Amino acid sequence: MDLLNKTIVITGACSGIGAESARLARARGATVIGIDRNPPGLTLDGFIQADLGDTDAIDAAVVQLPAQVDALCNVAGVPGTAPMELVARVNYLGLRHLTERVLERMPAGGSIVNIASILGAEWPQRLAQHKELAATQGFDAGAAWLRDHPVHQDTCYQYFKEALLVWSFAQSQRWFLEKSVRMNCVAPGPVFTPILGDFVSMLGEDRVQRDSARMKRPAFADEVAPAVLFLCSDAARWISGVNLPVDGGLASTYV
Repeated sequence: MDLLNKTIVITGACSGIGAESARLARARGATVIGIDRNPPGLTLDGFIQADLGDTDAIDAAVVQLPAQVDALCNVAGVPGTAPMELVARVNYLGLRHLTERVLERMPAGGSIVNIASILGAEWPQRLAQHKELAATQGFDAGAAWLRDHPVHQDTCYQYFKEALLVWSFAQSQRWFLEKSVRMNCVAPGPVFTPILGDFVSMLGEDRVQRDSARMKRPAFADEVAPAVLFLCSDAARWISGVNLPVDGGLASTYV
């Protein structure tokens, strides 16, 4: 997996999947610029501290990026234990805004990778809603739609991962045809990261125990990062609009 001479922007680069993706990308020859609300604890080629739930902060961060960005990995996110509005702003609306802005700097052959989740698998049950939200133009229009279509706190994380998948599906082919930029998703199952405990609280002990019987263990972040970076590489140049599960087979047990 050769990433030599590629400039890759990774959000959430200071911990978990983002940090492991940054380490591996640099080892494979990429120049890595991290964006995170927290200061970095690892070596990066550039770092921008920003609140990815705020459009002004996102715009200010994009201005600091190089003129050409070859890949964008949208890894940053907050758990469903956070307030619903924050989950919406960071995990969906802000991600979408950042992606649209960075797209302006991406050449033909560029790649966008969004971190979804196994918890987004029920998107077909709310497809019409998610397509309506995906069709809104811009952060403010999306926020207005959500005010008119309230999302329950208990299921907000799943809801916005579903919405992210549908937006990615809906948008990817247009950008591939018009700009030759690919967009894909990676859907991890449980991962040993600092927010794993939040997911246990969010899902409840019964769901956690049922799922634990279906898998060997949660993933390590460095088991997810290679899939993210494969989709950034030229080896994946004809892969667009897919959602790649990286979950140790957990999703297959629900068939």
